Amino acid sequence: MTSPAMAGKVVAVRDLQVAYAEDAPPVLDGVTLAVDRGDVTCIVGGSGCGKSTLLKAIIGLVPPRAGLVQLLGESLYELAEDNRDSLLQRVGVMFQYGAMLGSLTVGENVGLALQMHTSAEPGLVQDVVDAWLERVGLAGSANRMPSELSGGMRKRAALARAMALEPEILFCDEPGAGLDPITAAGIDRLLLTLNERQATTLIVVTHELLSIERLDGRLVMLDGGRVIYDGTAQEARVAARSDLELFFHPR
Repeated sequence: MTSPAMAGKVVAVRDLQVAYAEDAPPVLDGVTLAVDRGDVTCIVGGSGCGKSTLLKAIIGLVPPRAGLVQLLGESLYELAEDNRDSLLQRVGVMFQYGAMLGSLTVGENVGLALQMHTSAEPGLVQDVVDAWLERVGLAGSANRMPSELSGGMRKRAALARAMALEPEILFCDEPGAGLDPITAAGIDRLLLTLNERQATTLIVVTHELLSIERLDGRLVMLDGGRVIYDGTAQEARVAARSDLELFFHPR
Protein backbone atom coordinates (compact mmCIF):
# COMPACT_ATOMS: atom_id res chain seq x y z
CA MET A 1 0.00 0.00 0.00
CA THR A 2 1.31 3.44 -0.98
CA SER A 3 1.45 6.14 1.67
CA PRO A 4 -0.17 9.54 0.85
CA ALA A 5 3.28 11.13 0.72
CA MET A 6 4.23 8.80 -2.14
CA ALA A 7 1.02 9.09 -4.14
CA GLY A 8 1.61 10.65 -7.56
CA LYS A 9 5.40 10.33 -7.41
CA VAL A 10 7.21 9.02 -10.49
CA VAL A 11 9.64 7.14 -8.22
CA ALA A 12 8.82 6.06 -4.68
CA VAL A 13 11.07 3.87 -2.52
CA ARG A 14 10.10 2.95 1.03
CA ASP A 15 12.09 1.06 3.67
CA LEU A 16 14.22 -0.50 0.92
CA GLN A 17 16.69 -3.18 1.93
CA VAL A 18 18.99 -4.76 -0.66
CA ALA A 19 21.74 -7.37 -0.32
CA TYR A 20 23.66 -9.31 -2.96
CA ALA A 21 23.45 -12.64 -1.13
CA GLU A 22 20.91 -14.16 1.22
CA ASP A 23 23.25 -14.20 4.21
CA ALA A 24 25.16 -11.01 3.32
CA PRO A 25 24.78 -7.73 5.22
CA PRO A 26 22.53 -5.26 3.37
CA VAL A 27 24.05 -2.72 0.99
CA LEU A 28 20.90 -0.62 1.40
CA ASP A 29 19.16 -0.70 4.76
CA GLY A 30 15.88 1.20 5.11
CA VAL A 31 16.15 3.70 2.24
CA THR A 32 13.09 5.87 1.66
CA LEU A 33 12.76 8.58 -1.00
CA ALA A 34 10.23 9.96 -3.48
CA VAL A 35 10.74 11.88 -6.73
CA ASP A 36 8.28 14.27 -8.40
CA ARG A 37 7.77 14.38 -12.14
CA GLY A 38 10.18 16.77 -13.86
CA ASP A 39 12.62 16.87 -10.93
CA VAL A 40 16.40 16.75 -11.18
CA THR A 41 17.71 14.52 -8.37
CA CYS A 42 21.36 13.72 -7.68
CA ILE A 43 22.12 10.63 -5.60
CA VAL A 44 25.49 11.16 -3.98
CA GLY A 45 27.81 9.72 -1.35
CA GLY A 46 31.16 8.06 -0.91
CA SER A 47 32.34 4.94 -2.70
CA GLY A 48 30.46 1.83 -1.59
CA CYS A 49 27.60 3.75 0.03
CA GLY A 50 24.98 2.09 -2.20
CA LYS A 51 24.35 4.73 -4.90
CA SER A 52 24.51 2.40 -7.91
CA THR A 53 22.74 -0.37 -6.01
CA LEU A 54 19.84 1.99 -5.35
CA LEU A 55 19.60 2.83 -9.04
CA LYS A 56 19.71 -0.87 -9.97
CA ALA A 57 16.96 -1.68 -7.48
CA ILE A 58 14.72 1.07 -8.87
CA ILE A 59 15.09 -0.16 -12.47
CA GLY A 60 14.57 -3.83 -11.67
CA LEU A 61 18.13 -5.15 -11.87
CA VAL A 62 18.53 -6.04 -8.17
CA PRO A 63 15.43 -7.32 -6.37
CA PRO A 64 15.04 -6.01 -2.81
CA ARG A 65 15.21 -8.14 0.29
CA ALA A 66 12.47 -5.96 1.78
CA GLY A 67 10.64 -2.74 1.10
CA LEU A 68 8.68 -1.11 -1.72
CA VAL A 69 9.79 0.18 -5.13
CA GLN A 70 7.20 2.11 -7.12
CA LEU A 71 7.91 3.33 -10.63
CA LEU A 72 5.41 5.58 -12.41
CA GLY A 73 2.73 4.56 -9.94
CA GLU A 74 3.29 0.79 -10.23
CA SER A 75 4.83 -1.53 -7.66
CA LEU A 76 7.67 -2.79 -9.83
CA TYR A 77 8.39 -6.10 -8.15
CA GLU A 78 4.73 -7.04 -7.80
CA LEU A 79 4.06 -6.88 -11.56
CA ALA A 80 3.93 -9.85 -13.90
CA GLU A 81 7.01 -10.05 -16.13
CA ASP A 82 5.26 -8.75 -19.27
CA ASN A 83 3.79 -5.80 -17.40
CA ARG A 84 7.14 -5.04 -15.80
CA ASP A 85 8.83 -5.04 -19.21
CA SER A 86 6.19 -2.64 -20.55
CA LEU A 87 6.67 -0.34 -17.56
CA LEU A 88 10.46 -0.30 -17.94
CA GLN A 89 10.11 0.82 -21.56
CA ARG A 90 8.95 4.14 -20.13
CA VAL A 91 12.34 4.77 -18.51
CA GLY A 92 15.80 5.22 -20.01
CA VAL A 93 19.15 4.27 -18.49
CA MET A 94 22.55 5.75 -19.26
CA PHE A 95 25.05 3.32 -17.77
CA GLN A 96 28.34 4.39 -16.22
CA TYR A 97 30.64 3.38 -19.08
CA GLY A 98 28.07 3.64 -21.85
CA ALA A 99 27.54 -0.14 -22.13
CA MET A 100 27.52 0.09 -25.92
CA LEU A 101 27.35 -3.26 -27.73
CA GLY A 102 30.71 -3.52 -29.46
CA SER A 103 29.49 -5.71 -32.31
CA LEU A 104 26.88 -3.15 -33.41
CA THR A 105 27.37 0.23 -35.04
CA VAL A 106 26.52 3.37 -33.11
CA GLY A 107 23.30 3.70 -35.08
CA GLU A 108 22.33 0.10 -34.42
CA ASN A 109 22.97 0.62 -30.70
CA VAL A 110 20.77 3.72 -30.61
CA GLY A 111 17.98 2.07 -32.61
CA LEU A 112 18.01 -1.23 -30.75
CA ALA A 113 15.16 -0.42 -28.35
CA LEU A 114 13.00 0.83 -31.22
CA GLN A 115 13.57 -2.39 -33.13
CA MET A 116 12.90 -4.56 -30.09
CA HIS A 117 9.89 -2.79 -28.60
CA THR A 118 8.07 -1.07 -31.48
CA SER A 119 6.76 -1.95 -34.92
CA ALA A 120 8.38 1.10 -36.51
CA GLU A 121 9.51 0.69 -40.11
CA PRO A 122 13.29 0.67 -40.71
CA GLY A 123 13.14 4.09 -42.34
CA LEU A 124 11.45 5.62 -39.30
CA VAL A 125 13.92 3.95 -36.96
CA GLN A 126 16.77 5.47 -38.96
CA ASP A 127 15.15 8.91 -38.83
CA VAL A 128 14.84 8.69 -35.02
CA VAL A 129 18.44 7.47 -34.71
CA ASP A 130 19.77 10.28 -36.89
CA ALA A 131 17.72 12.87 -35.01
CA TRP A 132 19.00 11.78 -31.60
CA LEU A 133 22.60 11.51 -32.76
CA GLU A 134 22.34 15.06 -34.06
CA ARG A 135 20.87 16.26 -30.78
CA VAL A 136 23.78 14.85 -28.79
CA GLY A 137 26.38 16.23 -31.20
CA LEU A 138 27.15 12.99 -33.07
CA ALA A 139 25.59 13.69 -36.46
CA GLY A 140 27.10 11.46 -39.15
CA SER A 141 28.35 8.86 -36.63
CA ALA A 142 25.66 6.20 -37.16
CA ASN A 143 27.95 3.87 -39.13
CA ARG A 144 30.92 4.10 -36.79
CA MET A 145 31.72 1.37 -34.29
CA PRO A 146 31.80 2.13 -30.55
CA SER A 147 35.53 1.31 -30.50
CA GLU A 148 36.10 4.26 -32.83
CA LEU A 149 34.60 6.76 -30.40
CA SER A 150 36.25 8.67 -27.60
CA GLY A 151 34.98 8.26 -24.04
CA GLY A 152 32.88 11.40 -24.27
CA MET A 153 31.42 10.38 -27.62
CA ARG A 154 30.46 6.97 -26.21
CA LYS A 155 28.66 8.70 -23.35
CA ARG A 156 26.78 10.87 -25.85
CA ALA A 157 25.85 7.83 -27.92
CA ALA A 158 24.67 6.07 -24.78
CA LEU A 159 22.51 9.09 -23.95
CA ALA A 160 20.98 8.99 -27.44
CA ARG A 161 20.21 5.29 -27.01
CA ALA A 162 18.65 5.88 -23.57
CA MET A 163 16.37 8.57 -25.01
CA ALA A 164 15.36 6.81 -28.25
CA LEU A 165 11.97 5.77 -26.84
CA GLU A 166 11.50 9.24 -25.29
CA PRO A 167 11.28 7.95 -21.71
CA GLU A 168 9.53 9.80 -18.93
CA ILE A 169 12.44 9.20 -16.54
CA LEU A 170 16.15 9.08 -17.35
CA PHE A 171 18.51 7.35 -14.93
CA CYS A 172 22.21 8.16 -15.28
CA ASP A 173 24.98 6.29 -13.47
CA GLU A 174 28.07 8.50 -13.15
CA PRO A 175 27.60 10.29 -16.51
CA GLY A 176 30.77 12.35 -16.06
CA ALA A 177 33.04 9.54 -14.80
CA GLY A 178 36.35 9.36 -16.64
CA LEU A 179 35.69 12.45 -18.74
CA ASP A 180 37.69 15.66 -18.96
CA PRO A 181 36.00 18.70 -17.36
CA ILE A 182 34.86 20.25 -20.66
CA THR A 183 33.29 17.02 -21.94
CA ALA A 184 31.64 16.34 -18.56
CA ALA A 185 30.15 19.85 -18.59
CA GLY A 186 28.77 19.17 -22.07
CA ILE A 187 27.03 16.00 -20.87
CA ASP A 188 25.48 17.93 -17.97
CA ARG A 189 24.20 20.59 -20.38
CA LEU A 190 22.60 17.89 -22.53
CA LEU A 191 20.87 16.42 -19.47
CA LEU A 192 19.53 19.80 -18.41
CA THR A 193 18.27 20.45 -21.93
CA LEU A 194 16.28 17.21 -21.83
CA ASN A 195 14.83 18.18 -18.47
CA GLU A 196 13.93 21.71 -19.54
CA ARG A 197 12.62 21.05 -23.06
CA GLN A 198 11.01 17.63 -22.63
CA ALA A 199 10.29 17.66 -18.89
CA THR A 200 12.28 14.44 -18.56
CA THR A 201 12.71 13.51 -14.91
CA LEU A 202 16.43 13.09 -14.20
CA ILE A 203 17.89 10.83 -11.52
CA VAL A 204 21.67 11.06 -11.61
CA VAL A 205 24.12 9.00 -9.56
CA THR A 206 27.31 11.03 -9.25
CA HIS A 207 30.19 11.98 -6.99
CA GLU A 208 31.36 14.86 -9.20
CA LEU A 209 31.05 18.14 -7.31
CA LEU A 210 31.01 20.23 -10.48
CA SER A 211 28.19 18.15 -11.93
CA ILE A 212 26.20 18.51 -8.72
CA GLU A 213 26.68 22.29 -8.94
CA ARG A 214 25.68 22.46 -12.62
CA LEU A 215 22.63 20.23 -12.28
CA ASP A 216 21.63 22.20 -9.17
CA GLY A 217 18.69 20.04 -8.19
CA ARG A 218 17.65 18.00 -5.24
CA LEU A 219 20.33 16.07 -3.37
CA VAL A 220 19.93 12.66 -1.77
CA MET A 221 23.06 11.59 0.12
CA LEU A 222 23.68 8.01 1.18
CA ASP A 223 26.07 6.73 3.80
CA GLY A 224 26.27 3.19 5.12
CA GLY A 225 23.27 2.18 3.04
CA ARG A 226 20.98 4.85 4.50
CA VAL A 227 19.76 8.29 3.46
CA ILE A 228 21.53 10.87 5.62
CA TYR A 229 20.44 14.00 3.72
CA ASP A 230 17.51 14.82 1.44
CA GLY A 231 17.15 18.42 0.33
CA THR A 232 18.37 20.96 -2.18
CA ALA A 233 22.01 21.13 -3.25
CA GLN A 234 22.13 24.81 -2.28
CA GLU A 235 20.97 24.06 1.27
CA ALA A 236 23.45 21.19 1.55
CA ARG A 237 26.39 23.42 0.63
CA VAL A 238 25.72 25.83 3.50
CA ALA A 239 24.40 23.37 6.09
CA ALA A 240 26.26 23.32 9.39
CA ARG A 241 26.89 19.57 9.27
CA SER A 242 30.28 17.93 9.33
CA ASP A 243 29.34 15.14 6.90
CA LEU A 244 28.10 17.60 4.27
CA GLU A 245 31.02 19.94 4.88
CA LEU A 246 33.44 17.08 4.32
CA PHE A 247 31.71 16.04 1.08
CA PHE A 248 31.61 19.53 -0.45
CA HIS A 249 34.93 20.70 0.94
CA PRO A 250 37.19 17.62 1.25
CA ARG A 251 40.45 18.30 2.98
